[in-house]
This record gives sequence, C-alpha cells and structure tokens, in this order.
Amino acid sequence: MNKRIVFVLAALLWVVTAFAQSKSARVEQAIAVYNDVLRQLDINYVDTLPYEKMSETAINQMLRQVDPYTVYYPKSKDRELKMLTTGKYGGIGAIIQQREDTTSAKGKKQKYAIISEPYEDMPAARAGLRAGDRILEIDGKKMADKNVSEVSDALRGTPHSTVTVKVERLGEDKPLTFAFEREEIKLPAVRYYGMLNDSVAYIDFAEFTEHSSKDVQRALEELVKSHGAKALVFDLRDNGGGIIDEAVQIVNLFVKKGETVVSTRGKAKRAERIYCTTQDPLYPDMPLVLLVNKNSASASEIVAGSLQDMKRATLVGERTFGKGLVQSVRSVAYDGYIKVTTARYYLPSGRCIQAIDYSKHEGKAKRDTTGGILPDVVLPDTMRKVDICYTLYTRQLFFDFATKYRAEHPTIAPVMEFKVTDEDIEDLCNFLDEKGFTYETETSKYFAEMLGMAKNEDLDSTVIAALQAIEPKLKPSFREAIERNKDEVKKMLEEEIIERYYFQRGRIEKVIRDDEEIEHALKAFTRDNK
Repeated sequence: MNKRIVFVLAALLWVVTAFAQSKSARVEQAIAVYNDVLRQLDINYVDTLPYEKMSETAINQMLRQVDPYTVYYPKSKDRELKMLTTGKYGGIGAIIQQREDTTSAKGKKQKYAIISEPYEDMPAARAGLRAGDRILEIDGKKMADKNVSEVSDALRGTPHSTVTVKVERLGEDKPLTFAFEREEIKLPAVRYYGMLNDSVAYIDFAEFTEHSSKDVQRALEELVKSHGAKALVFDLRDNGGGIIDEAVQIVNLFVKKGETVVSTRGKAKRAERIYCTTQDPLYPDMPLVLLVNKNSASASEIVAGSLQDMKRATLVGERTFGKGLVQSVRSVAYDGYIKVTTARYYLPSGRCIQAIDYSKHEGKAKRDTTGGILPDVVLPDTMRKVDICYTLYTRQLFFDFATKYRAEHPTIAPVMEFKVTDEDIEDLCNFLDEKGFTYETETSKYFAEMLGMAKNEDLDSTVIAALQAIEPKLKPSFREAIERNKDEVKKMLEEEIIERYYFQRGRIEKVIRDDEEIEHALKAFTRDNK
C-alpha cells in the first residue's frame, strides 16, 4: 500500500480515536462531578437525604435539556411505560379528573378526584360508577387532598384483584360503595366506526399501540362486508402517534407490497432502518380521505405523509404537529428504562417533518413553520373562537350540569333522537345562577387593565369617562350570551349529556353528524372523481 495512504489512514484513525476519547472523558467528568456532589451531601448534610427522589429529579432535569420525548422510567413507573406502548394496564377502566372546592370558613381549597369518564363495558362502568362521582375512599383509604396520580395508583393493581370504591353522588343522600374486580384494561385504538352514508365508511382511530392495525383491519372488514363500504374517511385528528410498525401495517392495507413507507436515520447504525410494506393490500383501490389536525403527530404523520407522497389518499384538515423523532426503549440499572430519541424519520419523498429544533438556540427550541404535513385541503382552525361556549367548557360547567341532568333523568332518547330543549337551556341558566357564575369576556379583562393604565397616566377626564361608559358593554349577561349562541350551547350540551348514557361511542356518533370537517372530507371524494 502507498505510504502516503497509510499515513493518511493512520492520521484519520488517530483523530477519530482522540475525538471518541475526548467525548468519553467529558461523560466521565460529568459522572464524577455528580457522584462527588452526592457523596459530599451524604457525608455532610444535616438531615437524612431522599436519595431516590433526588436522583430521579436530577435525571429528569437532565433529560429536559434534550427534548420532551426522552423520558426516564424507574421501576416504580414500569406500568406507565407498558400502558404507553401496549395501551394495557391493570385497573378499573375510567379516566380520573382532579377538582377543587372550598371546605372551610377560611376558604382553604381541598383537592378531590372524580370519575371523569368510565369506559363502556369495563369494570367501573359495569359496577355502576358514573361520570361526576366524587371519590371518597379506595380500599378504605381516604382520598381527600390526593392528586390524580395518587388516586390512579390506588385504583390500579393486579388483574382479578378486588377494589372497593366509595363515592359521593349527586342526588344520593349517602355515599355509595362499589366492590368489583380489576381487569387488564386495553384502551380502544378504534374509538368508533360506522357509515357516513350508503357508501362511505368512517373510522375514528385513537392511537398506535400493539395490534392496533388489526383493530383497524377488523373494523374495515366489517364495514365492507356488512355495510357495503366502498370508500373510507380515516380520522387521525388528535392522534399523537405510537408504534411505527403499526403505522406501516395500516398503510399496507391500501398500498402494494414492497413500497417504502418510512425510513429512520440516527447516530447509531442500529437506528438506521427502512420500513416497507410486506403484504399484498386488502384495499388497493378504495378511495381514501384522511382527517388530520395540529395534534396529529408521529405515527399519524407517517400514515398521512406516506399516503400523501404515494398519492394514495387525500388529506383534509390543518397542518400536523411535526414530530419526526423516533424513540426507542432501553433498559438501565435497577430495572428502570429510558425512552430515548434515537433517530429522525423520513417519508418516501425524503421529507423529515420534524417542526421543532431542540438543539438550543439562545436557550430556546426553535419551531420550523414549514414542519409537519400540509393537507391537500387546508381548513381553518375552528377551535379558536372564545365565547360563552368556550368559557362553560373550560370551567367544566357543561360537565357539572350533565352530572345534575343524569341524576334527574334515568333514561333519555336514542342518540340521534335526543335533543336539548329550550327548557333545558333555562335549567342550565338557573344552574349557573346557583353556582354564582359570572361571565367575563377576554376583552373585558384587557379593557380593565387599559382603563387602569389610563387613570394612572392622568388622561383627560372626558377620555376616562368615555372609557368607563364602554366598560359595561364588555361584560354581557351570561343569559344574553347563551341566547346569542344557543345553537352551539345546545350542541355541546347534547354531546356531554349523551356521553353519560351512551359513553364515548354515543358522543362520537352524535358529533360526526354535525362535523363540518367530515363534510369537507366527503366533498373531497367528489372533487377527486372529477
């Protein structure tokens, strides 16, 4: 071999080795500093130290400097990791929500937990627990002032073990006690499926957990065989993603064998991979429209972006979130795990849709406004309207009124027949009066600040008087605001009440009949056929 080539290769090897050694030295130095600080605390600090908590806090603070998706799970949180990857956990099958109330003359606020949503045909619902039930005790232990995490941990446990839950329910004079078995809870990946019309099917897909692609396949097979579905609206709105392989399998339902769906590239060689379809598709010619929004992320963007690149589907909605990072789970000492970002993923066209650069720029992550996936049919964000409906929803007053309604009405009409009446709206207004509710618009909040500044700046008295004359007009009566927005108030209240009787399935069935974005999706089929 030429001596010059040998010399160049040797020099290159020295540089690489020196860089690796330098990098390793920096890691060793950081570990040594941490260990020495902890040792000095252990020897000299006046009180006993919470070692495990301190270490976990230190690790979590370190990981926050990287990105929001790199997370440490100690052994005590392995159930949480399992739920993220499989959608399964041992528990009662209900969402828990934290609330506050004033419990003393001094106005001290006390935390408490309520059942926010029992899942249909799961232990909590079968036992008779309802949305709005206030949790008093679990297995004899009082839950007053416990946070949601503590209450959830008490409810979770080994499948087939018995749990006893004591609750306070509106309309009941005494607390109610329910004893039933926990089960392995598998959250539904397909929240709802049905027909939008004689030929177009609809699937609401929640998350990419283990075997979720099979759930999609089973739902679609039933819609085709039993209902004659010839086209599909696949709803990925608010789907935060999950397992890449499940995304590839869903794409494979509609795309021929051997097509590249996504590839990943990272620092380590093992992070580099190409994901291709592996089977003949079941529905290669089915017209397909995907609904996406700003909360569609990760695996959702793989499905949407790859089908868009292949011109196999029409995308309708908003620009997606833009999460093009891949996480892998690695084991660490003492039976813990770290979910670490190992690669970026790239769509068939070569696009990496990652929207946020987490490498620090003056201490802040930067967002790329071209990140994410831009749909073929872009719709405006309809959730930005701030009105009485927004206020009642965010302050959970629709929820509370629905709890009262459920206590007073044992049954209601079927989903598509149930209607909120004007009398129900009057009951809502009386309920808000009893709650001492006052409606303050966002404009009035800013105006009050402006008026205060005007007084401090010693403006002319006529200007101050003119501003003060405007102020009452910015604080409308909530009854007037409800009357102006009565149709929307009725719609949102119907959805909340329906869920109390027919669970999430009923709510979705009601919502999709009035969903403007679904109407745009149906129009997209007509446009594509022209």
